Amino acid sequence: MTAESAAPAHRPLPDLGRVGLWTSAFDFLPVPQLRDTAAELDALGYGALWWGETVGRETFTQALLVLESAPRIPVATGIANVWARDAVATNGAARTLLDAHPGRFLLGLGVSHQPLVEGLRPGGNVYDKPLALMKRYLDGLDGALYFAAGGELPRPPRVLAALGPKMLQLAAERSEGAHTYLVTPEHTAEARGALKDGYLAVEQAAVLTADRETALRRGREHVKPYLGLPNYRNNWLRLGFDEADFADGGSERLLDALVVWGDEAAIRARVDEQFAAGADHVCVQVLGESMVDCPIEDWRVLAPALVG
Repeated sequence: MTAESAAPAHRPLPDLGRVGLWTSAFDFLPVPQLRDTAAELDALGYGALWWGETVGRETFTQALLVLESAPRIPVATGIANVWARDAVATNGAARTLLDAHPGRFLLGLGVSHQPLVEGLRPGGNVYDKPLALMKRYLDGLDGALYFAAGGELPRPPRVLAALGPKMLQLAAERSEGAHTYLVTPEHTAEARGALKDGYLAVEQAAVLTADRETALRRGREHVKPYLGLPNYRNNWLRLGFDEADFADGGSERLLDALVVWGDEAAIRARVDEQFAAGADHVCVQVLGESMVDCPIEDWRVLAPALVG
C-alpha cells in the first residue's frame, strides 16, 4: 500500500547510458519480431529504448514485451499519455514493471495534444489546460493506493514531456526531470537552465544518408504531422522560427534544425551538440521513409559511432 502526499524529486533513475534510441517502428513489428529486435538492440549496446503512445500498442504492455526480450537494456515511455488511463492505473503498471525488472524502467508522462485527445479518443474528451492537467495527474499518482507486492518500494522514477518554461518548471519540481522532443540544441540549453540539476533526456531525429533530397523527404515526412500541433508550433516560435517555416511540410531551415543528416560522424556531431548544450541522455530517432519502417540496418551501422 502506498500513498504519498509529497513527491520528492530525484529518485534513482535507471542507467540509461548516454545514447539511446527513440522509435515508432516497434508498433508495426509483429510481437515475435519485436522481441528479436529488442534483443539485438540490447546486444548492440544502446543505452535505452523509447517510444510514444497514440493509437498503437498500450505502452506498458509493450514495455513488458521489450523488457522480457532483452536482458539488460532499460525502457522509457516517451510518453505514456495521461489521457489513456487514470493515475491509479499508471501507478500500478509502473510499479509492476519495476518489481518485475528492477532498475530498468523510466516512466515518461505527457499531456498529448488537443487534436489527438479530442479527435482520436472516444468519450467526448475536452482537452484541459496542459499545466493544470499535469499537476492534477501528478497529485493523483502521488496519492494512489497500491495493494500489491512491491508496494513498499519508492515511487517509480518519472520525467515529464516538457517544452515550454512552465512545464519545464513543473518537471523540475515534481519529477526527476524532462523529456524533450523535436528540439534544437538551443532549446536544450534553455531546458538545462530551467531544470537546474534535473535529468534531461532529449530526442534527436536523424537520417543516415549522404543525399540531401532523401534527408529532406524523410525529414518532412517525420515533421509534417507535428506542424499542426500548437505545443510544437509555439515552441518553435519561441526558438525564432516563424509561420513561413511551417508551410509546405516545413522549411529547409526548420528541417535542418530539427533533423540531422549525413554519415555516422555527422549524426554523432549533432548528438554531441545536444550534450554540450546540457542533455544528460540523447535518444536518437533514426528516420526511414515512414514511421512504419524499422531502420534496423541504420541502427546497426550507427551503433559503433553512438555507443562505441
